[in-house]
Amino acid sequence: MTATEAEKLINDTTAAVKPLDGKALQAAAERMDALLKPPGSLGRLEELGIKLAGIQGTEHPVTDSKLSLIYAGDHGVTAEGVSASPPFVSAVMIKAFCAGKAGINVLAGKAGAVIKVIDVGVATPYEEPEGLIVRRIRKGTGNIRVEAAMSRDEAILAMAAGIETARDAIDETGAKIIGIGEMGIGNTTSAAALTAVFTGRDSATVTGGGTGIGDASQKKKIRVIKDAIELHQPDTADPISVMAKLGGLEIAAMCGAMLAVAADGALVLIDGFISGAAALTAFAMAPGIRERMVLSHLSAEPGHRAMAAKLELKPVLDLGFRLGEGTGAAAVMPLVEAGAALLSEMGTLAEELIILQDPS
Repeated sequence: MTATEAEKLINDTTAAVKPLDGKALQAAAERMDALLKPPGSLGRLEELGIKLAGIQGTEHPVTDSKLSLIYAGDHGVTAEGVSASPPFVSAVMIKAFCAGKAGINVLAGKAGAVIKVIDVGVATPYEEPEGLIVRRIRKGTGNIRVEAAMSRDEAILAMAAGIETARDAIDETGAKIIGIGEMGIGNTTSAAALTAVFTGRDSATVTGGGTGIGDASQKKKIRVIKDAIELHQPDTADPISVMAKLGGLEIAAMCGAMLAVAADGALVLIDGFISGAAALTAFAMAPGIRERMVLSHLSAEPGHRAMAAKLELKPVLDLGFRLGEGTGAAAVMPLVEAGAALLSEMGTLAEELIILQDPS
């Protein structure tokens, strides 16, 4: 696919993100209030069920097929000493995902979700395991402190790869609930830079310790992000350019995947901080996508609160997660299922009165 073809795919997908089905939303809300319980007494579960009804366009949404998409790519900014882990860990974790040994495998397995692992930009050479989807645009990004993360064409191709792989997975599984996760050493630095730009916050307020760097390294990380933003002067009116200058290949692919999931009528489950950076970019490209998103949890990364505020989404869980991989999204999948089950499996007072009046 050429960059021109990829950009058309992105534009077409963005245009296909439509508002929720108002009639289905109203019908689901009315049924939820009529169920055998005080209205609103099941709190966020009710909200999740109603949102899913609006997304699927039916009063009785289905949840029998779920996906966890994991996009992997490395970051040249690790040369600045902003990560506690060496770059080769991305390749190690890809093998762990494909072998079923990582945290996401456990949580997605409990949720009954199919996992797809996509390499869009891992830098370290490795023996590709069975089941891996390879859509590598380049081997890692540039060091954003001194150069753009990638060219605009590369950002476009990475987004298109996210669209295509998400759609392929949806076609294969019929999934209606889709968690979007990642793997990429150094990606909290790029995610913090994107968050600072898209939320208008100072980089110091949205930058955390990532996988566990010390105070001195965190201060350096903040300086690196400030330097990168000063160097590149990103313009939020051109989200693709912002991604190309400061983002990551896996973040761009996640953004594309979110657009595809929303356009195809499925629920976008945002994972943690990195996934949130992709969501901010997708939101800048297609503001209507917010209605089709659920923020699965509140990450321990400080920038996640700024993301939640910008997206106007309330996290479902707050468990101190900071692993990534789509683990938070997988943990929330059973709650989304429960919300939908309320609409399909609970009875209403009116139905029970009919039974009471006519037991036959």
